[in-house]
Amino acid sequence: MQFTPLLQSGAYRIDLEPRGDERGRFTRLFCANELKEIGLAKPIVNVNYSYTQRKGTIRGLHFQYPPDCEIKIVKCIRGTIWDCIVDVRKDSSTFLKWDAVELTDDNKRMIYIPEGFAHGFQTLTDDVEMIYFVTNFYAPKNEDGLRFDDPDLLIDWRLPSTVVSERDRKHPLLAEKTGWKGIT
Repeated sequence: MQFTPLLQSGAYRIDLEPRGDERGRFTRLFCANELKEIGLAKPIVNVNYSYTQRKGTIRGLHFQYPPDCEIKIVKCIRGTIWDCIVDVRKDSSTFLKWDAVELTDDNKRMIYIPEGFAHGFQTLTDDVEMIYFVTNFYAPKNEDGLRFDDPDLLIDWRLPSTVVSERDRKHPLLAEKTGWKGIT
């Protein structure tokens, strides 16, 4: 695995190094030793799969408050996505700054998302499949989100949005989150 730091401290693009021969190829998606070197200090407790049917669909931007913050490692296994993270750590020098990585089934990339980040993605093709390695269990009582189209974030989504869940459309804009200062 090759790790390229993103704009925000602790976030990385991961380039995988497939090995191949006449039989096909083999790629390691997870190595606890290598990931520990960039900050993975918690065990993976879930491996999640998602399927998104329509190009232009936006999912997110989701995060969990302490003590349920989670680290995510995301891989697109079919199709193409624009995977976006927003730093929501209140004391970070990159607070509310975003970055994104294009993940495809062909480019052999993943994204490492540390605790304290909102995460979302847009499908750039139809029929997208993804897997997520996650270090915490889903905690609905500590879940929150940012609006994907918040003018204070100015996220450069690659396509017009075609499908957004009602829940994601209803996240308040940052200007409406009275007193919200991020997470610790």
